[in-house]
Amino acid sequence: MRLITYRRDATTAPALLKEGHVFPLPPLGYQDALSFICAGPKKWETVKLSLDETGMNLLAPVSSVTLEPPVLRPSKILCIGLNYRDHAIESKMEPPKFPTVFAKYPLTLVGDGQPILLPRASKQPDYEAEFAVVIGEGGRNIPEAEWEEHVFGYTILNDVSARDVQLATSQWTLGKNFPTFGPMGPWIISKDEIPDPHALDISLSINGEILQKSNTRELIFKLPRLISYISAMMPLVPGDIISTGTPAGVGMGRTPQRWLKPGDEVVVEIEGIGSLRNPVLAEP
Repeated sequence: MRLITYRRDATTAPALLKEGHVFPLPPLGYQDALSFICAGPKKWETVKLSLDETGMNLLAPVSSVTLEPPVLRPSKILCIGLNYRDHAIESKMEPPKFPTVFAKYPLTLVGDGQPILLPRASKQPDYEAEFAVVIGEGGRNIPEAEWEEHVFGYTILNDVSARDVQLATSQWTLGKNFPTFGPMGPWIISKDEIPDPHALDISLSINGEILQKSNTRELIFKLPRLISYISAMMPLVPGDIISTGTPAGVGMGRTPQRWLKPGDEVVVEIEGIGSLRNPVLAEP
């Protein structure tokens, strides 16, 4: 099951995809992706069966709509820093003993095919391919053994970062939260379609050149630990995004350093999910 948010003319709505076509969810009572996620497993299965059995209400080929971020306004986007051992090494930092958690905000989000706008305030815009988990059932103090019960599905996030702003102080927030610095999508794939989220190839290319290539098995802190650890500090709610960190190969760690520039096309691919493609433009 693939959940999207699409835009067509003046309409923005959630939908499921089937064979490359859009199955709108508003006729079934879901006005946005978050309301569908909140509905819970029994309702998800009912909708999926309806799609499988009838194929009714197919709007159009997905190529005829604009893909927005699958969840437009999540309550939280929590990102994990230095969560691949090789990335910690290239950053010249010790692998953390506890998850390093920072926030991105919904204003950063853009969908597949939408541009990353390079701000005038930064000369060092960087890319970060990331595997992200989407919370289905909220909770507090979630045991590690129960982590999967709280997952709706998985998506791709590019944690675009203005390194000069990010590293000017010990606080990363400003450098991570320029508008368009959170490409996400193209969809959320339900957890039942990913048998093992800790065995997925992940890569990032710019203009066809592969710059990051790894596998989620290399995560230092895996999903059971992240969900349990974060929920011990704050409640998780449906639609929350936890982006699990990036592998080695970021622009900051290369010699010479490789910053995003206008005219680039960035593609993040994760096995079993798909690809997230975004052009790069200068801020007007």
